[in-house]
Amino acid sequence: MTLEPPRDANRFTEMEVFTRVVERGGLSAAARASNLTPSAVSKLLARLERRLGVRLLTRTTRKLQLTPEGAAFYERAARILDEVAAAEQEAAAGAAPRGRLRVNASVHFAMAHLLPLVPAFLAAHPQMSIEVTVTDRVVDLMEERADVALRVGPMRDSQLVARKIAKGRAMVVAAPAYIARAGMPQAPEDLARHNMLGFTFTRIVEGWPFLDGKGGIVSVPPRGNALVSNGEAMQVLALAGLGLARLAEFEVRPDVAAGRLVPVLEHLNPGDAIDVHAVYVGGSGPLSARIRAFVDFLAANVRM
Repeated sequence: MTLEPPRDANRFTEMEVFTRVVERGGLSAAARASNLTPSAVSKLLARLERRLGVRLLTRTTRKLQLTPEGAAFYERAARILDEVAAAEQEAAAGAAPRGRLRVNASVHFAMAHLLPLVPAFLAAHPQMSIEVTVTDRVVDLMEERADVALRVGPMRDSQLVARKIAKGRAMVVAAPAYIARAGMPQAPEDLARHNMLGFTFTRIVEGWPFLDGKGGIVSVPPRGNALVSNGEAMQVLALAGLGLARLAEFEVRPDVAAGRLVPVLEHLNPGDAIDVHAVYVGGSGPLSARIRAFVDFLAANVRM
């Protein structure tokens, strides 16, 4: 008598086969990778779609294409399979860090702090590899299949776990050529006559804060003729003399020291902290050894 595998095992097999069809671009290639016949793969896909009640793939004589529901299911399924593989690897190695770690980081932080530390991290954990995506856009960890995101600035409310690994401060700067042309602001209200560079993405704190001289804080929304998508681009525009920029001190410290940028209204800088957090998906179980090793390493080695 042939026993049917447990229902959960069937669901796991369906998920594996579905992701292989997507990643290998067809039923035949997925069948070879799964040691199944193409007809068996087709039946598994049909059963999966029937159970979910949605069409995951549209099939033509030339290619397969994901439906919107299929694309969403693939992202979740691929992440689940990655986590299962990582769990098995860690268990087999006594929870020693191993496998690939996907990291998302802002442009300046990655260039100034993260990437220079990668060689030492990999030397300390030779069974690991790392994949770094550099962007100032705040990403959805589940959608991007990232294990850890390194975020600079205030944190949004979320269900994610955040650990602070470093902190700095922000400052307003400009090129000497811009100051020579537009004048040095002496008070926050002077900024109405200046070109304040901004970002294309929504920020939690939109205005530039300054001490008001009365024990309080005044916030000035940036208004200017240029918006950019990351801090590195804003720094380039500031160096070119286009206007004022508010950036993390660690980003502009070398340019200020060299005289390429000068601080603006620094006597009214409230010194508000710019925290850097490592953000990852939490859960009821133990933290992955890969993530734990990476976050611990950054907390011990990042200096801002």
